[in-house]
Amino acid sequence: MNNITKMKILKPSYEVFEAFVDPSKIGNFWFSSSSERWQEGKTITLRYNEYDVQGDIKILEIDENKKIVFGWGDNGDGHVITILLNEFDDGSTIIEIKEEGFNENDEQLINQLLDNKEGWVYMLTCLKGYLEHGVNLRAALVK
Repeated sequence: MNNITKMKILKPSYEVFEAFVDPSKIGNFWFSSSSERWQEGKTITLRYNEYDVQGDIKILEIDENKKIVFGWGDNGDGHVITILLNEFDDGSTIIEIKEEGFNENDEQLINQLLDNKEGWVYMLTCLKGYLEHGVNLRAALVK
């Protein structure tokens, strides 16, 4: 079971790609910090200062300016996230995020999928605000 979220960003794919992999940029739209540059095979520690939590992701695949695949979750039994970047001739990029690993037999599946979709839409909105307008919207969502 997976969940797919897409958004158009009015920037070229290399700028969108760099926003994720460059630790000096990710704090402008998603996590507070990233321990290092994202590279295939590395384990990256991501931190949310607002919630005083951190977690590790494993970078499974990188295709520069086109694709990022990483896993997160407990003991490798977690979810796999694929970020695809499709650039168009006008310099815009459609970013697609697919998260796989949901248990379709879980009685809370619908709630998990809705919460997951909300999170990705929010992150992509923050990314769009940061890249297109230079504004930082992260950590503004209150549940």
